[in-house]
Amino acid sequence: MKVSIWLTVLLVLVSMKVGIFAQGYQNPVIPGFYPDPSVCRVGNDYYLVNSSFEYFPGVPVWHSKDLVHWQQIGNVLDRASQLPLKNAKPANGIYAPTIRYNNGTYYMVVTNVTGDRQYGNFYVTATNPAGPWSEPIFVDQNGIDPSLFFDDNGKTYFISNRAHHPTDPRAIYQSEIDIKTGKRLSEVKEIWKGSGGSYVESPHMYKKDGFYYLQTAEGGTSYGHSVAISRSENIWGPYASCPHNPILTNRMAYSIIQGTGHADMVQAIDGSWWMVHLAFRPAIDGIHFIGRETCLTPVEWKTGEWPVVNENGQTQEFIKQSPPNLESEPAVYNKPYKNEFDQSLGFDWVYLRNPDSSNYSLTEKESFLRLKGNEFNLNDLESPAFVAKRQQHFNFKASTNLDFSPTRDNDEAGITLLMTNIFHYDFFLKQKGNQKVVCLRYALDSLNQTIKEIPVDKGAVELIVKGDKKLYTFYYKLKNGTEKQVGVLNTRFLGTEVTGGYNGVMIGLYATGNGKKSKATADFDYFEYVPN
Repeated sequence: MKVSIWLTVLLVLVSMKVGIFAQGYQNPVIPGFYPDPSVCRVGNDYYLVNSSFEYFPGVPVWHSKDLVHWQQIGNVLDRASQLPLKNAKPANGIYAPTIRYNNGTYYMVVTNVTGDRQYGNFYVTATNPAGPWSEPIFVDQNGIDPSLFFDDNGKTYFISNRAHHPTDPRAIYQSEIDIKTGKRLSEVKEIWKGSGGSYVESPHMYKKDGFYYLQTAEGGTSYGHSVAISRSENIWGPYASCPHNPILTNRMAYSIIQGTGHADMVQAIDGSWWMVHLAFRPAIDGIHFIGRETCLTPVEWKTGEWPVVNENGQTQEFIKQSPPNLESEPAVYNKPYKNEFDQSLGFDWVYLRNPDSSNYSLTEKESFLRLKGNEFNLNDLESPAFVAKRQQHFNFKASTNLDFSPTRDNDEAGITLLMTNIFHYDFFLKQKGNQKVVCLRYALDSLNQTIKEIPVDKGAVELIVKGDKKLYTFYYKLKNGTEKQVGVLNTRFLGTEVTGGYNGVMIGLYATGNGKKSKATADFDYFEYVPN
C-alpha cells in the first residue's frame, strides 16, 4: 500500500515537472555572458541585441519566432571603422545597445566607452538586421544606455542618463534629434530622476493608452538591481512614478535567478506583453562568474493601468506561461558544439579588441585554425592572437587538439578561461629548454603562478577543461593515450565579486610570443564544447 502511494506521488511530481516544460520555458533564455538585452518585433519576428564591451565584433544580434529560442544571425558592429577598441579596458567598450524598427529601417543605438571614460553615443542603421549595418551616426548627448523613441507624430527622441558631461547628475535626459543626421533639434532636458534607486540608467520609452511610459534600471547591476517605470501624458513630462515600483527585482527572492534588471518590453503577436532583462546565476557562496544573462518574463499590462511583471514583480528559473508559438525543441546553445575549422568560425566567436587578421588563418593548414602569436599576451590591453566563445553552462567540457612546436621559451599556445586581462586561468604548451611541456597557470591580479609543468613528447596534445559550479579541472591527452589530470582551480576567483567589471568567463584559444612575435604556429584541429 505504501509503495503504491509513493509511486502515485512520484508520478504526480514527474507529471508536474513535465507540465512545466510543456507549458512554459526555462530562464535564462540566452545563457552566458549576454547582458543588457533590448528587443523589438517586426511582424512575426523578434530581434534582440546585447552588450559586448571590449570584444570584437560587437553587439550580437539574434532572431526568434517565440522569444525563447534565439539564433544569432550576426554582429551589428563588425568593422573597425564602426567599433574602434584600441586599449579598451575590461568592461569598457560597448555598453547597453537598444534595437528599434521604424518605417522599414532597423536602428541600433549604443555607447562606446573609451579608456578615459568618455562616452561616445551613436547609432547605425540597416534594412536587414543580419546586416550590413551603416557607419556610425553620432549624437551630441552624453551618458550611457541610450535609446531611441519614434513618436507617432514623426518626431524622434534620444534618451540617455546624462546630458553633456560624464559628471552630470544621474537621471534620465532627453532631446529631439534629426534621425537622418543625428543632429539635436532641441536642448537636452532632464525628464525623470528615477524612482529613488541608485545608478539610474537603461531608459526605454513606450507609448500606450495615451501615456508615455519611461522605464529605467536602478540599484546597480548586482544583487540590488531592479526595473522601475513612470508615465506622463506629455513626452517632456512631468513623469509620475509607478506606485508599485520597482516593477521587477529579485533582490529579496529565494531564487537561482538574481540581479534582475536592465529590461526592455515587447508586445507579442497575440497582444501579450513580455520583458527581456538581464540576470545572473550565483554559483558557490553568492559568486557569479558566467556573466549576466538574458532572461524573459511575462508582463500583464491592462488598458490604462501600470504594467505588472509576472504577478509579483519577480522572475523564476521556470516560467509556466508560454509566449505564442513556443517551440518544443531545445535551444541550439544547450546542445553539444564542435567546430572542426573547415569553414568560418561563426558569429559567436569573438576577439579581444580589434584583431590583426594576419594572426589568424583557416586556410594555411586545411581544417585547422592557425594562430600566429604576436608580441602581446593576455595581460596586455592590446589584441593578442586570441579567439573565444562564452562559457554558457556551469557544467561543461571544453577541448581542443593542439599541434604546436615552439622554438623559444617565450612561445606558448593553448586554451584560457579569461574573465579580464588580469584574471584568467591558462592551460598551454611551451618549450622549456629542449623539452616541450604542458603547463597550468593562474593570473589573479598581482598573483601569477605556474602550478604544474609536465614534459610531453613531440606531436599534438589534446587539452581538456571540465567545469562545474565550484571547480575547473584540467586534463591533457596524447595520441592513443588516456586523459591525465594536471590540476584543479577554483571558479570563485574568476567571479565578478572578485574581479569586478561586467563580463563573464570566455573560453579562448590563444598563442603568444610574450614580447616578441612567435616564429612557431599554433594549429588547433577542433574546438568542442559539451554542456553536461
